[in-house]
Amino acid sequence: MSVLVFIETEDGKIKKSSREAISYGAAIGEVTAITLGSVSNEELASAGANGATKVLHAADEKLNAGLIMPYAEVISKAFESTGAEVLVTAKSSLADAVVGRISVKLGAALASNVSELPKTDSGFVVKQSIYTGKAFVNTTLTTDKKILAIKKNAIELKTDGAAASVEAFDVALDDALFGAKITSSEKAEGDVLLPEADIVVSGGRGLKGPENWGIIEDLAKTLGAATGCSKPVSDMDWRPHHEHVGQTGVKVSPSLYIAVGISGAIQHLAGVNSSKFIVVINKDEEAPFFKAADYGIVGDAFEVLPKLNEALKKALA
Repeated sequence: MSVLVFIETEDGKIKKSSREAISYGAAIGEVTAITLGSVSNEELASAGANGATKVLHAADEKLNAGLIMPYAEVISKAFESTGAEVLVTAKSSLADAVVGRISVKLGAALASNVSELPKTDSGFVVKQSIYTGKAFVNTTLTTDKKILAIKKNAIELKTDGAAASVEAFDVALDDALFGAKITSSEKAEGDVLLPEADIVVSGGRGLKGPENWGIIEDLAKTLGAATGCSKPVSDMDWRPHHEHVGQTGVKVSPSLYIAVGISGAIQHLAGVNSSKFIVVINKDEEAPFFKAADYGIVGDAFEVLPKLNEALKKALA
């Protein structure tokens, strides 16, 4: 099966979620990848470690802005010219907008939030996460061309492949595709950003104030994790709004989610219940979050976190 994978990059580096998408594609067929904008050939060749045999590079600097319409045009052309049967992408805000347009343009079936490899013994069936992770549905795709937007952690990341070849991919782009213009953008700050994080440490009102966030940041630094928070915390301006995790904030699917001093309101759970493992630390043994936790510690965060952090430092040394 011929597979095309859309690679997203940030600051000249392939996003981890896109590397996972490449590994997913390699598990079902031979992967050619496509990326847009300025990025080094050396970085693109590294996609081979994840399972790509070739990377097509549309290097036009006009594509650096990440505009939806030209992205959809370029990827559609690559989909057609490679003869790929399946287009795979990581699920993201950019990809969601782009693949919807490609689906309509090429008459391709689209399945989003795909959580497992497809079953092909009787048609082409994919498992999708729905209702913010509360349920799953098996969907049969019947069109010749198929598009899969992959949920994070849907497959183990492959890292042992050989370097991929990199080829220029030139597409004539109509000026009308660039009718929109991004006038400014604000990037979330932090050593590890929430959407890409494999581990997230979040705090809630149990931390009692922004001056106490050092214990969250110290634990996150030890684990190489991103920091998050509950909605009340961001509403009170204890933490920036881009750290708000939940149904109305950032939805995360890390391998490990550590919730500290968060009661576990349903709106928060909706943003984290796709995590592989959830650890809850709360002094209230009746906190609803414990019902969703894989592991729980009933205790005062100001006593538990420093001891946990020291133990982890020794274990990871």
